[in-house]
Amino acid sequence: MNDRSPQLEVVDPSLGGLRYLEHGWPHDLIRWHAHDEYELHLVVATQGRAFVGDYVGRFKPGQLILTGPRVPHNWLTDEAPESNVALRDMAIQFRPDLYQSVRAVLPEIKGMEAMLSLARSGVEFVDFDLDEARSLMEAVRDSDGLSRVAAFFALMGRLAVWPEQRCLSTLQFKSSPSGAVESKISEAVAHVLENYHQQISLAEVAQRAGMSDSAFSRHFLRGTGSRFVEFVTRVRVSRACILLAETDDKVSTVCYSAGFNNLANFNRHFTKLKGKTPGAFRRAIRETAGANSTVAE
Repeated sequence: MNDRSPQLEVVDPSLGGLRYLEHGWPHDLIRWHAHDEYELHLVVATQGRAFVGDYVGRFKPGQLILTGPRVPHNWLTDEAPESNVALRDMAIQFRPDLYQSVRAVLPEIKGMEAMLSLARSGVEFVDFDLDEARSLMEAVRDSDGLSRVAAFFALMGRLAVWPEQRCLSTLQFKSSPSGAVESKISEAVAHVLENYHQQISLAEVAQRAGMSDSAFSRHFLRGTGSRFVEFVTRVRVSRACILLAETDDKVSTVCYSAGFNNLANFNRHFTKLKGKTPGAFRRAIRETAGANSTVAE
């Protein structure tokens, strides 16, 4: 990500409470950004890295993710295909008050609440069938008026009962009472995501934001739901997971590449967050993938 601070995308309210959009690759919509709407995002083509809050992971065709209001996100394709991709992403954006208004008259849709709560951190619908997802998204795209609303709630109802919903970011993003403060906290989040492999201190980032350490800590916790030091640790562990899954680097090498400066400290934090040691995590990933390569310890 070249831009440290996520761009705030403002959606024209005249477009209504429900908006469908799609685009190929490359496209100017592919950037680190956030907005006040929920967004359901389906990847149709290419592979690369997904960024959702403090989550960094792989994406491939079929990945289906719902992000909540103000959750920064981006999908970066790894390698340029020989020619442009006509359709890479299908997305539906909807305002929070759409659900609230409809629920006021149709309490039957309250089953969506748990899913929308998870979306505050970004939620992935694991192993959802790509063809079915495309069909449901196309039904929204190809309709309007009441038919579009019906198609949208049919899609959301299907997702609400999907058994494998995986929460992505360790943060729960919230609206801040101050736009200026919110911008500074978003900038701090992006700074950590870009520089996790270097030494990062709260004092340094607070100074960048033009705040005292205590004020910055308070606003960061209020805006993200996580303490700053915990956030940095989780970003580094998330990066370590990718390195363990995608490389044959030794665990000690992964430790330092992810920004930790002490192997024992890395093992302790990794085990606390993931429930297993880095070596055990790598073996589990490769067993799941059916890999037979030698694991580097």
